[in-house]
Amino acid sequence: MAIYAWRGRNAQGELIQGKLEALSEDGVADQLLAMGLVPVQIEAAVEVRTLGQGWWEHLSRHPVSIEDVLLLSRQLYTLNKAGVPILRAFAGLQASADKPAMVELLQDLRSSLDQGRDMATSLARHPKAFSPFYVAMVRVGEMTGKLTEVFLRLAEHLEFERDVRARVKQAMRYPSFVVIAICVAMVIVNLFVLPVFAKVFAGFNAELPLITRGLLAFSGWTTTWWPVLLAVVVGVLVLGRSYLHTSTGRYQWDRRKLRLPIVGPIVLKAALARFARSFALSSQSGVPLVQALTVVAQTVDNAYIGARIEQMRDGVQRGESISRCAATTGVFTPVVLQMITVGEETGELDSLLFEVAEMYERDTDYAIKGLATAIEPVLLAFIGVLVLLLALGVFLPMWSMGQAAMGRGGG
Repeated sequence: MAIYAWRGRNAQGELIQGKLEALSEDGVADQLLAMGLVPVQIEAAVEVRTLGQGWWEHLSRHPVSIEDVLLLSRQLYTLNKAGVPILRAFAGLQASADKPAMVELLQDLRSSLDQGRDMATSLARHPKAFSPFYVAMVRVGEMTGKLTEVFLRLAEHLEFERDVRARVKQAMRYPSFVVIAICVAMVIVNLFVLPVFAKVFAGFNAELPLITRGLLAFSGWTTTWWPVLLAVVVGVLVLGRSYLHTSTGRYQWDRRKLRLPIVGPIVLKAALARFARSFALSSQSGVPLVQALTVVAQTVDNAYIGARIEQMRDGVQRGESISRCAATTGVFTPVVLQMITVGEETGELDSLLFEVAEMYERDTDYAIKGLATAIEPVLLAFIGVLVLLLALGVFLPMWSMGQAAMGRGGG
């Protein structure tokens, strides 16, 4: 494809100009007409690039975020509700987008639709932007003729996901700063402060307390072997990150996260809220039960719970009830199990699961707001212990030497 510079007039007769990418000038004209513009001039654009500009733009480019997908879902809902043709809708969205990654995404989606692919297949070509749950919901919307409603529900689902992530980041901001400050302070004390005290204490030729000897030994070891220590820390981080990217590593880590004393209950509630909302949304949209559980297992953002949901799917596929299969997984709370049982008996599974999702979303919100408050006492206790050890290690020998000097002076 090539880039063409165009000039055209809108319905009010105003002259507008811009650039579009297309296979030919006829393609640009078709896009302009789809946007309600009358082409006046179309010619190949001459793109001038400075040396190094291409790679710098590539490195500084921001990828498509969850906010971009959320906004796109809202816009597609509004355009579909207004009856705007899908190709014309994507052409208008591409013309109004200002983020390069989003412009390329919309352009590829429009080209894919123009080639005869359906919406779900076009979205599946971009797995980093659209999750399997998103693609599956769009496919069901196309099959059932409820694409407009599906876009609205997906926008609400993405908004919940974004709010949860934002609240977690906000709650962890203060503890993260405190931990970073502690680490920086420990490095400075070990590398610069304690070596000075070690020289001072060595000049007195006196026996030092056990705490002081331990601090000075640790400081000397850190000063001597800090390159090796830094290499070990970096190696552990790299190996740990690589291990977590494997299926076994992520499964084990997600399983241990549920057992953490403060964070574990929050992770479980957030995962159950995602499960309830995604399952209710899929079932209400007409997704087959087995396919819905397969897709929902990928939306809970926890490999351990996702594996249990797949186990639940296998039981349903064998003909067992949803409530019985859910009870055998061992990850659902009694409230969720009761709601699933009642929903199966009354045929109101969708509405009851939506209520469960709202309940756990509220609980997650309250728990996240109190996360920083729950972590602060632990951090303060840890800081207090470090300060106490440092104070005792530094001032005890100085106190002892002062007492000894006073005793010699008085004698």
